[in-house]
Amino acid sequence: MAQTAVSGGVIALGDPVPWFSGRTITGAQIDLHVDAGRWVVLCFLGSLAAPPSMAELASILNECAAVFREDHCVFYGVLSEMPTDAGILASISGPAMGYIVDETGEIARAYGAEGSRRTFVLDPMLRAVANIAFDHADGHAAVLTGFLNHLPEVDGSAGVPLTAPVLIVPRVFDFDLCDALIDLYKRQGGEDSGFLLDQNGKTATVVNHALKRRQDLVLVDPQTRAILRDQIVRRLLPPIERFFQFKPTRMDRYMVSCYDADLGGHFYRHRDNLNAGARHRRFAVSLNLNSDYEGCDLRCAEFGRQTYRAPAGGAIVFSCGMLHEVTPVTRGQRYAFVPFLYGEEDAAVREAMNAQLQSGETHYVGGLDRLFPDAA
Repeated sequence: MAQTAVSGGVIALGDPVPWFSGRTITGAQIDLHVDAGRWVVLCFLGSLAAPPSMAELASILNECAAVFREDHCVFYGVLSEMPTDAGILASISGPAMGYIVDETGEIARAYGAEGSRRTFVLDPMLRAVANIAFDHADGHAAVLTGFLNHLPEVDGSAGVPLTAPVLIVPRVFDFDLCDALIDLYKRQGGEDSGFLLDQNGKTATVVNHALKRRQDLVLVDPQTRAILRDQIVRRLLPPIERFFQFKPTRMDRYMVSCYDADLGGHFYRHRDNLNAGARHRRFAVSLNLNSDYEGCDLRCAEFGRQTYRAPAGGAIVFSCGMLHEVTPVTRGQRYAFVPFLYGEEDAAVREAMNAQLQSGETHYVGGLDRLFPDAA
């Protein structure tokens, strides 16, 4: 079942398009928001049993094969029914090409493409930059292939260099504190960590090493947590308030995380606040405890392929709604403190979302996450 935002079926060029989720003919899960950071082609083909649809698809694939690359432009054919020759399409599917079955027509309606075959091209921020009907006077396939073959590389998609809205704050944790946290991790070790995923209306923690490989040590000692909280409040909150105009009052997660090159540590592109159990999160913090490693940097795909790294003891702060990834660590181990910041209204949202957590997940109990416990 597709999940779409309401658009009324009218999408003007320059508009952000509705996000949706669906499955391809091979069973792969597609979440449009994860495809940000590259050009996206959504070709509403209707039924491939109709001769025009198959002819248009063949023309596009013949003329644009070199365009469809995972790091540049991805193609999705949206079908109104499962095709009889699904095996052929499955054989040419891959990271840069897939075919989504939209039997209910929900995706097509959201894009104004129900009963009206057309192709949308989206920019790396998922805004419509082309809307080409199959009955275009100059020929749908000809216009589309001409457009696609002149797309710039992703880093040049805006015409000027882009910088992600991340805040880098040095000297948040003392170096001695960084070393102590690393030593604690090495003594006690970490556990394989997963990520939150909504399944059948419930949020659960899922482990998938293809998407994330990281080990975490949860910090439970009250004195240690108080020391960390104190330095966050005194040294990180003031610049967040100044530059992001937001005053956090709560902090989720006290843990030391380790990305290990020997294990292939990384975290594939994702957003931190989409799942029911994560909607309270406002800003993510990635505070580096060491610098003697290679790779394992922050990349924000919607703003190009540039990477960002905080110095040891320093933090990167960014919106939980921004698509981001942690690139693979290629040498050594990266240790980091990785909490989320939010406010009082968000804490109420978090408590309400307890009902959406799958059985076995830890439920939120307000109070232990306060950044200013004495004031409370």
